[in-house]
Amino acid sequence: MAGNSHMPRSAKSRAGARPRSGRKQAGSGSAQSNVMNDAIALDALAGHAGYAVRRFQIWIFQDFIRTLGAVDIRPTQYSVMTVIGANPGLSQMAVAQRLGIERARLVHLLDSLEDRKLVKRVRSRTDRRSHALHLTARGQTSLRQFKLLAAEHERHVAEKIGKANREQLLRILSDFT
Repeated sequence: MAGNSHMPRSAKSRAGARPRSGRKQAGSGSAQSNVMNDAIALDALAGHAGYAVRRFQIWIFQDFIRTLGAVDIRPTQYSVMTVIGANPGLSQMAVAQRLGIERARLVHLLDSLEDRKLVKRVRSRTDRRSHALHLTARGQTSLRQFKLLAAEHERHVAEKIGKANREQLLRILSDFT
């Protein structure tokens, strides 16, 4: 690690450390690929926040999809339903802007949620070009179930990084939400 003199001591020790958890790392497909991955140096990437956040995001999404797999809900679908559930009557534009989703992608997402009878669009009374979004009764019931499973996923995150670290991470990232 002599080439990493720009990294703080704690980052140096973590950069070469093996994962503490018995769970697979993001992007690893087998024990053999873990050995191969451990042998491949990351050089400066080990000290880049963006790289670490992206790898954590991959792990987060994989765990979320695995945990909510039985109900066939993806992270973005869950986010959209949660925002609509908390703000009935929002326009598609407002949801897209709040969640940072491209409008065209949101339309596709809403189509799939509508096909499943979880969300309904109601033509706006004030703007005929706009639709107000609402959860259906089935959507409300489903969202309650999704939230319970999402809480289980959050417990997995706490197991992976520690409860205090999870809370600190949420504080750090709060400026981006």
